[in-house]
Amino acid sequence: MPKEPPEYKQQQWGEEANLTTQKRLASSVLKCGQRKVWVDPNEVSEISQANSRQDIRKLVKSGLIFKKPQASHSRFRIREHAAAKRLGRHSGHGKRKGTAEARMPTSVLWMRRMRVLRNLLRKYREQGKIDRHMYQELYVKSKGNVFKNKRVLMEYIHKAKTENARIKALKDQAEAHRLRNKAARERRAQRIAAKRDALISGEQQ
Repeated sequence: MPKEPPEYKQQQWGEEANLTTQKRLASSVLKCGQRKVWVDPNEVSEISQANSRQDIRKLVKSGLIFKKPQASHSRFRIREHAAAKRLGRHSGHGKRKGTAEARMPTSVLWMRRMRVLRNLLRKYREQGKIDRHMYQELYVKSKGNVFKNKRVLMEYIHKAKTENARIKALKDQAEAHRLRNKAARERRAQRIAAKRDALISGEQQ
């Protein structure tokens, strides 16, 4: 490819250098930096004659000079990376900086678990599913690390309520049996007393 003659280069550089003032004035008029000012390369001669802000405003109005648009800073790659991380990607040994305790403290895990269990106990107590005695018992057990998650606590409550109902049924059955035996003994005692009174009255006659 043939090289450009040196006189053309000098002329081109001279024209480019002549627009420094125009770009400075345009940046002041457009309220932006000089790197944001665009000048029409086909109208360099006309633009180079503008030496006042009023002339620059006319060129801006005619469209020979305008402010370049804001360069977009796309977040597409960031959103794509975040979506992948939610699926568990990009979290191997090479991506980890801190220790396991620093990345997710055990105290935070403990607090989350306690809050879940205590909220469940409070809700069950307000709904009447458990009484205050069972609430207190399960609250202390939760603090003692008996239940590792919400499902285990719910299963324990279900089994405990079933067992309490069975024990109550047995107690009621035993109480009914005791009352029945007591009534039978009283009736037997009454019959014996009636027979004794009948014998005594017969002997007296």
